[in-house]
Amino acid sequence: MAEHALSSQESYNPNHLLDFLLEKMALKNDAALSRKLEVAPPVISKIRHRRLPIGASLLIRMHEVTGMSIRDLRDLMGDRRTKYRLSDAQGKPKVSENVGSVQQQAGSMH
Repeated sequence: MAEHALSSQESYNPNHLLDFLLEKMALKNDAALSRKLEVAPPVISKIRHRRLPIGASLLIRMHEVTGMSIRDLRDLMGDRRTKYRLSDAQGKPKVSENVGSVQQQAGSMH
């Protein structure tokens, strides 16, 4: 299984963030943390073993539960990126969808 791109960065350590959250919320283990964050226990395990990155939705949930800023949470795991990059393909409709809808609109105008 391929590791997430961030795992190659020396400073990236999601365990530091997870351990900090356990301490901050006075939780005993990852199972308690998963209940608090409302995620399945395997999610925390996969993050700990760097098979799954901490996604935006989980980061937002951590923010909601702890009241900490997203920036502080990202700093705790060693994520120093100032912005996330999206590929050109993300967020754009497929060309065939555009062509089909334009043709339908043109046909309905006659």
